[in-house]
Amino acid sequence: PIAFRLYLPDVWAADAERRARAGIPGDVVFQTKPAIALDQIRAAVEAGVPPGVVLMDAGYGNDTDLRDGVSASGLTYVAGVQSSLTVWPPGVKPLSPKPWSGKGRPPKLLRRAPGHGPVAVKALAESLAPGEWRPVTWREGTNAPLASRFAAVRVRPAHRDYWRNEPRAEEWLLIEWPESEEKPTRYWLSTLPEATPLDALVETAKLRWRIERDYLEVKQELGLGHYEGRGWRGFHHHATLCIAAYGFLIRERAAIPPSGPTPAGRLQATELPQGFRPRGATAPP
Repeated sequence: PIAFRLYLPDVWAADAERRARAGIPGDVVFQTKPAIALDQIRAAVEAGVPPGVVLMDAGYGNDTDLRDGVSASGLTYVAGVQSSLTVWPPGVKPLSPKPWSGKGRPPKLLRRAPGHGPVAVKALAESLAPGEWRPVTWREGTNAPLASRFAAVRVRPAHRDYWRNEPRAEEWLLIEWPESEEKPTRYWLSTLPEATPLDALVETAKLRWRIERDYLEVKQELGLGHYEGRGWRGFHHHATLCIAAYGFLIRERAAIPPSGPTPAGRLQATELPQGFRPRGATAPP
C-alpha cells in the first residue's frame, strides 16, 4: 500500500456544515471510487513509482473510463469484470461507418446491425468449445495447491463503441469455470501482451489475494481500522503512518531468511567426528 483516500459520498460533499466540522478541504469534491483510484494511479506514475500491472476487482474493473485511464497512463491491467459486460467475440468487430451518400457530413461512427453485435462475456464463455478450457494451478494454498479451469480468448470491449470512430484494441478475456460449477464464476479483461501464456494470465489475475492480505494486515495488525477520530486530516495522517509502518515491516521481513541472504557459514555442514556412530547403529554412517 502506498496511498489511501477516504471516499466522500455525494451527500457529504454537498453538506457545508458536515464539511466544516470534519475539516474537509475546499478542493475535495465528490468523486466515484474508480475516479479516486485513477487519480492515485496517475499520481504514482508521476512520482516515479516502479510500474507494475494494475489489478482490479469487478467493482473497479467494470468501469470503462478507469480501464481506459490506466492504459492512457502507459500501464497494463488485469481487471475483474461482471458477467454482463459486453465484448466483440474473437475475430468480430463493429461495422465500418456507413458509405457517404454525397450529402451532408461523411458518417464517422461505427455501426452494429441485427445479427452483428457484441455479446455478454457470460454468453461467450458458455459458447466456447470444451477444448478451449485448461486446468491451471497458480500457487500453493494452505492445505493444497490452488487450481481451477480457465479459458482465454482475444476480444474487443464494446462499451458504447457506437460513439467511436475506431474499434477498441483487442485484449484478453480470461474466464474461470471450475468443473464443479454449473456456470463460469469469474471474468477478467487484460491488456497484457498477446503472447502472454494462459498460466501467466491466471497467476497475475490471482495476485489480488496479496492486496487483500496487505489491506487486512494494515487494518488489523497496524491499526488502520482502529482510528476513532472524525477529522479528514487526522484520518489521512493516521493512514500515512500505517503505510509507513507496513513498509518498514516489509523491509524487515525481507531481510530474514529464507527471504533475505543467508550467511555462507550457515550453509556449511559440520563434519562428523571420525568414528562417530549414532546410538543403536552397528556401523559408522
